[in-house]
This record gives sequence, C-alpha cells and structure tokens, in this order.
Amino acid sequence: MIKFFRKIRQRLLTENKFSKYFLYAVGEIVLVVIGILIALQINNNNELNKQRAKEVQFLKNLKSDLIFEESELERYIEIRESIVNSAQIALEHFNGKPVENIQMFNYHTFNVGIWQEFQRNNNTFIELLNSGNFTLISNESIKNELLNLDLIHKQIISYREHLRNDMEHYFYDPWFRTVDLDPFAQSFVFYANNGDFNNEIKLSMEEIDRLINNTVFKNGFVVSVFTNSLIIDDYKKMKDLNKKIVDLINKEITKD
Repeated sequence: MIKFFRKIRQRLLTENKFSKYFLYAVGEIVLVVIGILIALQINNNNELNKQRAKEVQFLKNLKSDLIFEESELERYIEIRESIVNSAQIALEHFNGKPVENIQMFNYHTFNVGIWQEFQRNNNTFIELLNSGNFTLISNESIKNELLNLDLIHKQIISYREHLRNDMEHYFYDPWFRTVDLDPFAQSFVFYANNGDFNNEIKLSMEEIDRLINNTVFKNGFVVSVFTNSLIIDDYKKMKDLNKKIVDLINKEITKD
C-alpha cells in the first residue's frame, strides 16, 4: 500500500502536476490522521471496557459483602435486643419486684454481662479505599451510601466504647466484688445449653440481695438499656442502608 501511494506521488511529480500533488498529499495526511484517531478511539474503548469490567467485579464483591453483613446485623440486633430485655426484667427487681426464681434472675443478669461485638464484613470497601480504586465506582449514589454506611458504623463503635467503659465501672466491678461467680456462671451456662435450670446448682440469695441493693450495680442495667437501644437503632439503619446499596448495585450491574 505504501509503495502504491509512493508511485502515485512520483508520477505526479514527474508530470509536474504540483496542484494535484498538493491535494493528494493533503488527502493522504487526512487519511493518516483519521487512521490515528480511529486507532486511539479503539484503544480508548478497550480501556473503558477493561475499567467497566473491573468496576462490575468490584460491585459484585461489594454486593456479596453487604448481603453477608446484613445477615450478621440481623443476628446482632437479636443479641442486643435480648440484652435490653434481660436488663429491663432485672430492673423490675431493683424497683421492688420480689425475686421468685433466683436462677432466672441470675440468667438475665449474666445475659446483660455477655459481650459480643459486631464486626463489619467490608473487605472490598477497604480494598477500594486503600488501592485508590474507589474512583472506579462511577455511580455516585453507591459511593455516597457506602461512605454513609461507614459513618454509621463508626458511630456504633463510639457507643460501644462508651458502653464498655460504663459497664466495667457500673456492672462488672460491683458484680465481681459481690458474688462468687462460679455457681452463677455454671447456672447460666447450663440454662443456655439445656433451656432449663439445674436445681443442684445452689445460688446465694444473700448475695443476690446485696446486688439488688447496690445502686451502682442498678445503674449498670440502666446504662445497658439506654446505650444498647442506641446501638440497635444504628444496626437497623445499617441494615436498611445495606439493602438500599444492594438494590443500587443490582441496577448498576444490569444497566449495560
């Protein structure tokens, strides 16, 4: 092809057809430029396709993380609600209701003291941030909601740290100082595993009375109800936001 164009140029020059040669040269330059532009466009399209494929894979990974996280949030909502329920039942006895079943009172007391922390399943989100690939996500709504989700979780961590500090002062310290935890722990574990109480495990009503008359200990239950309720509300916000982001991702993935 190059030889063909060279022959044409040479023929035009030897025939002294300079005007035609000039027009031909301009046309040849235009063709070269068009060819370069086409090649650049093809290369650009290929690069965009690669980026889009990478973005879709990240979105699918995010979706998988969020779906798993949603099920974990549901589980931890139930755990926190159980703690709040136990604290409210215990507070009834602090406010004058007689303890008729010492092992049941112990169960609810121990349940309030159980500490389980929700851990996020956000490996893909962290990878996107740390690698600088967060900009690959072209849907601004998805990016904004992911950041909002992270903010809610940071708020939960703040609540949780305050609760832990308060519980160590108001709940664990007086509890450890007042009772022999061995039989109380055995009773709790037996009931948790069997759904019934072991009457051979003897608990001290005298120790229970000392706990019920301890205002600091009572305040531990008050703090537990208040702060755990805040955490539950934020868990529910996270759960709803997880669903919203998954819906946004589904629409983004299928829009092509």
